[in-house]
Amino acid sequence: MKKRSLVLNGHRTSVALEPEFWAELERIAKQRDLSLSALVAGLDAVREAANLASALRLMVLADLKRRTLEDPDQ
Repeated sequence: MKKRSLVLNGHRTSVALEPEFWAELERIAKQRDLSLSALVAGLDAVREAANLASALRLMVLADLKRRTLEDPDQ
């Protein structure tokens, strides 16, 4: 697990995720032309999952599913 500190709505918070999830979140942020903090803040504002780490993992999963459907040979 790798813990990172982020500022969300003016408050510092820490999130622990596996390095592979951080790498995918950074890729998603870059693809959307956002900083990692902006990506996480956007998710935090609309998340339904009780915990931010779970919501971030679900975001990565949803992105992977979307990309797989768009290009099954990926």
